[in-house]
Amino acid sequence: MIIKYSDRFEGEFFEVYTFIALDSIDMALKFKNELKKSIENISSMPYKNRKSTKINDDNIRELIFKTYVVPYKIEQNEIWILGIFNQNLWEL
Repeated sequence: MIIKYSDRFEGEFFEVYTFIALDSIDMALKFKNELKKSIENISSMPYKNRKSTKINDDNIRELIFKTYVVPYKIEQNEIWILGIFNQNLWEL
């Protein structure tokens, strides 16, 4: 399956990355690399992660990464990474 990133994810990730980088560039890079690996692993077992707690749809899943939630949508040959959030409210 092909993994695609929504514009919303890109913007939200930039905010998270920038926030972490204020403390340490090295930690921000480590976070980015580990998150990328976790997202890439979704393609081998897309239904492995929990079903969305906000949307009643088996194709909307949530990857839990550290203290962050990464919602994604499974389509025919694609996985769309929709966003990333921590404790803030997130709506599809």
